[in-house]
Formats: sequence, structure tokens, C-alpha cells
Amino acid sequence: MRLSRATTAAKVAVFAVVMLGAGLFMYRFVNKANGSGSGYVVYALMRDASGIAKHSQVRMAGIPIGSIENVRLEGERARIDLRINPDVPLYEDASVTKVASSLLGEYYLAIGPGTEGKRKLKEGDRILVVIEATSTDQLVRELADIARDVKQVTTSLAQSIGTDQGRDDMKAILGNLAQATDALNQTVRENRQSIRNILVQVEGITSKSGPELDRILENVRVTTQEVRELTAKSEPGKPANEGEVRQIIDKVNRASDSLESALKNIDSVSGRINRGEGTIGRLTKDEKLINEVEGVAEDVHEFTGGLTRLQTIIGLRTDYQFLGNGVKSYVELRLQPSEDKYYLIEVVNDPHGLTSYEQVDVDTTNPNSPPHYREVHTITKNSLRFSLQFAQSFGPFTGRWGIKESTGGIGLDLLLFEKRFELRQDLFGFGEVVLPRWRVSLGYEFINRLWLLGGVDDILSGSRRDYFVGAQLRFNDDDLKRILPFAPAAPH
Repeated sequence: MRLSRATTAAKVAVFAVVMLGAGLFMYRFVNKANGSGSGYVVYALMRDASGIAKHSQVRMAGIPIGSIENVRLEGERARIDLRINPDVPLYEDASVTKVASSLLGEYYLAIGPGTEGKRKLKEGDRILVVIEATSTDQLVRELADIARDVKQVTTSLAQSIGTDQGRDDMKAILGNLAQATDALNQTVRENRQSIRNILVQVEGITSKSGPELDRILENVRVTTQEVRELTAKSEPGKPANEGEVRQIIDKVNRASDSLESALKNIDSVSGRINRGEGTIGRLTKDEKLINEVEGVAEDVHEFTGGLTRLQTIIGLRTDYQFLGNGVKSYVELRLQPSEDKYYLIEVVNDPHGLTSYEQVDVDTTNPNSPPHYREVHTITKNSLRFSLQFAQSFGPFTGRWGIKESTGGIGLDLLLFEKRFELRQDLFGFGEVVLPRWRVSLGYEFINRLWLLGGVDDILSGSRRDYFVGAQLRFNDDDLKRILPFAPAAPH
């Protein structure tokens, strides 16, 4: 008896273990089907999350691609977290749709992936496009509204037609309709005869087309006769308008005779030219005269061509000198006949003025001074300085020589970056001071026609060295042509 009870207990224990194992297997299978926890989580906000269960599947084209991670309330809407398999990409215009899976109010979420090529959704992003299905309650409410509207229509019909007055009105409408159809039939019968008459009239018109054609041909004959009379020769006793075209033809004949005579004269003139007679003839035959005329023509062409190619550039410049606390102004005129050379004329207002040196030999009887000594006087005048230089370009370098600020001087310029960056060096003042003035400046055209400048003046002299910054405005012939029309006219 005890063995039988032990066997029964063992069977129960084995059955319990088997059921527990089956339950664990089913749980792991269902959990695996719902998602292993890998992938990424996105979320959507819905107004109604009824029928959506946690851990239920998320599908795309009917195929599970993830599961619902969590459903909770966020504000006044339901937040649904979706775990999507890592091999399924979603894009920023992805959509989520609540789809009914049965008539019992169960739903699942269908995902639209969005447009490939747009930004991919990542962990924690929101699906913005939400399409919510119509619920059973909404359908019931809409059907109730429709039924209410149908009831109102049927009630109105019953009130309008169901009464004695409504029946009489309906009978009257049907009577009017019968009268209208009868009138329409009568109109059709009457129009049959009218249509027959129209056809008869059309047939009569077509039968008369033969005589009309005869009259048209007669008109054509008369017109051709009149044209023949206009082109015929005019005779005495006939009207003046007859033969007008013939008279015009006669005038053309006389004009052709005159043209023939003129051609003969031209032929005579061309013969004299060909024989070398007259001024034009000698010009065509005399090689020396031809060469002289060609030389003059080439000189005139070269002169006028140079004038047309000559470009004028005007520059207005002002520098501020830091140590001298002064302003130096320039007015510059460039006459540029070609791209690689130009002539520079400059007027400079220098705050240091024009400095000159005067040597004086003194003989004195003063016992406190040597009987003979020499004085050197430095004279600075407040006057303008002038520059006149010739410039020649060699690639990015431009050399200048001539008069620089009323003294002999030379210069070397470097132009870079499509001639918008300029490095200028000037060495001048020979004989004016012991050491010549060496000036270096940098310029940059930061706006069209407007330059910013900066540099060092009189580098070799410690007492006269100064630093400056400035601005320059340059404009050419085209700018002058645009400005001159707006210049004020002189009073008469």
C-alpha cells in the first residue's frame, strides 16, 4: 500500500516537473517570438491605445519586425514604445497605423518604413506620422448619426407627402409633368414639317448654284478685260486711265536706257584709272605714291589706335602718419597705353614740406669765431611735391623710374592675386638728405576700386622714420563715363 502511494506521488512529481518545463519552454518561445531585447526603441503618441497589448507584435507588410515594449500615459495621449529589429531601418517620415486584427476589438500596429535616403530613426526617436483606425465605438456613433439624419428625412417626407395637402401637391406635380410631356410631343410633331421645309430650301439653293457659278465666271472675264485695257498702249481718243500700266513700263524702259548710259560713263572712268590717268589713276599705278599713302594711313591708324587703347586711371589717396601725427594726400594720374606699361603723374601734399639744403661760406673778423667757416642751412618749405615716372611690367613685377616727390627715384611693385594685392617700394630723395628715403607699403583691394594701405616711410633714417595707414580710391575711364552725365552743368 505504501509502495502504491509512493508510486503515485512520484508520478505526480514527474508530471509537475514536465508541466513546469513545458511552461518554461512556452514562455521562452513566446518571449523569443516577441523579441529578444535586441534592436532599437522608438515611440509614437496616440489618442486611443485601446486594444493594444504590451509585448504584442509590430508588423510591416504583415511580417513581424518587432514588439511593443511598453504602453503608458504621457500627458493626454498614450505613449507606445516599439522595439524594432536591428535589421529593419525606419526613416524620419515613417508611419504607424493602428489596424484591427479581429471584430473583437483587438489591434496590432503596422509600420510604414518611410522614404529610403532620408535620415534614419535611432534609439529614442519619435514616429511623427500616426494613422489611427476608426474604433467600433466611433463606427457605432457615426451609424447612430446617420440613422438620426435618415429619420429626420423620412419624418420630413411623411409630414410633406403623408398629409392630404401633400398628396394633392404630388398629384398636381404629376399632372404638370404629364402636360409638359404632351407639349413636348406636340412640339416635335410640329418641327418635323419645319425640318422638311429647311431641307427643301437647302435643295433649292444647291440647284441654283450652277447659274451663280456662271455669273462668277462672267465677273472674272470682265476683270481680265479691264486688266488688258490697263496694260494696252494708250491711243488718241481713249480715256486717260487706259494704258496707265503701259506708261509705267515705258518709264521703266527709259530709266534702263539712262542706267545703261551711266554704266558706259563708269566704264570710261574705270578705263582711265586702269591706264593710270588722273589723280586716282596715278594713285593706283605709282608704287611710290601707294607706299607713301599706306605709310600715312598706318601712322594715322597707329595714332588713333593708341588713343582708343589709352586707359586713364585716377587715384585719390590719403595716409595718416602715426609719429608725425599728420595727413599726407596724393592725387595720382596713370596714362596706360598698354597692359605692361604706363606713365605716372602724381601731386603730393606732404606735411613735412619740401626740404632743401643751402651751403654758405662765411669770412669773419670776430675773434671768437674762426676767420673762415662754412654753414649748412636746412630749409623746409610748405609746398607741393610732384612725381613723373615711367613704369614697365615684367610678369607680376613692375619697375618705375623718374622723378619721385620732386627728387630722383626708382620703384619696384609686386602685384598678386589678380592684381588685388600690391607691395610697393620706393627709393628717392637722392641728394636731398644724406640717406635716401626708402618707403615700403602694402595695399589690398578689399572692395572694388577701394584699397587699404599701410607701411613704413623713410626706413633708413632713425629720426625721420614714420608708420602710416591709409585708403585709396581708384577709378578708370568707364567709371568717369558713368559719373560725368550726373556732374552739375556750369551756369550760362
